[in-house]
Amino acid sequence: MATSSATTVWEGGLEHGAGTTTPASEAFATVDVSWASRTSRAAGKTSPEELLAAAHASCYCMALAHELGEAGTPPERLEATARVEFVPDEGVTSSQIVVSGRVPGIDEHGFGAAAAAAGDGCPISGALKGNVEITVEATLES
Repeated sequence: MATSSATTVWEGGLEHGAGTTTPASEAFATVDVSWASRTSRAAGKTSPEELLAAAHASCYCMALAHELGEAGTPPERLEATARVEFVPDEGVTSSQIVVSGRVPGIDEHGFGAAAAAAGDGCPISGALKGNVEITVEATLES
């Protein structure tokens, strides 16, 4: 079993306060977070949804690489972008994954099937299922 953690320190009220989030692994620098970064994308600060999008995109790429490898067609390159939508008073409503890949020996249909399976099999997708709409748009590069 692996456990991951991060710590956020917040000062002040919601609208005018701000915080910092630090991963225990030190894999990335401490990042600034604020309510404004959630609702208006304040420059230089992130949001929980952006961090969730990063987690979803990276998890999805791992799941897709696994699906393709199991099918005997490991990818040369995958690029996935997750767009997580946050609506005030509703919360996170969707995560849209847009993925492209360079995969020798597979056709568009096979890539699409693997991409859909990865969307269902990714552990972050599993954590979101039933609460957040998840969509996958896949393009095979030539």
